[in-house]
Order: sequence, then C-alpha cells, then structure tokens
Amino acid sequence: MVCWRVLISGRVQGVGYRYSTRENAIALGVVGWVRNVPNGQVEALLEGESEQVNSLVKWCHSGPPAAKVTAVETHVETQAQALERFETFEIRR
Repeated sequence: MVCWRVLISGRVQGVGYRYSTRENAIALGVVGWVRNVPNGQVEALLEGESEQVNSLVKWCHSGPPAAKVTAVETHVETQAQALERFETFEIRR
C-alpha cells in the first residue's frame, strides 16, 4: 500500500476534474479524496496498491478532456501522516 498527496495545477477547476478523478479512482480501486484548493489547484490524497496509484497519478497529468494540466506535484505520505483509513474515494469541499 502507498499513500500519495497530489497537487494538480492549470485549468483544473470547473472542468469536471474532481468528478473524473473519483470515477478513475473507483475504477482502479484507489481510495482517498479529491478537493478544489482556493488558489485554483486540485488536491488529492490517493491510497492503494502502488500500480493503481501510479496509474491514477499518470492520468492526473492529463485529466478530463476540458482540463489543461500544467503541473502535477506528488508527495509520498506515510500511513501515520495520512492519519485516515479510507474505505472509498470521496469528493471533499
């Protein structure tokens, strides 16, 4: 199991990015959350098997069709840092 915090920059709000991320996460078996950040970024916490999380992070570099991603930052989190155990993938406000 791995846990990554991801920050996505570009035109990623108002284009269905969070909803598409959730759909892809569920399809891959990744749990965690995604939310808009006030500065215009999208932030996600992704937890799952390494291969599935890597696949979702790769998808984050393009996002849904209306998005224009300019940068994706990833930070590895330890389970202790995440402090949460997820059962599903949710969209946070």
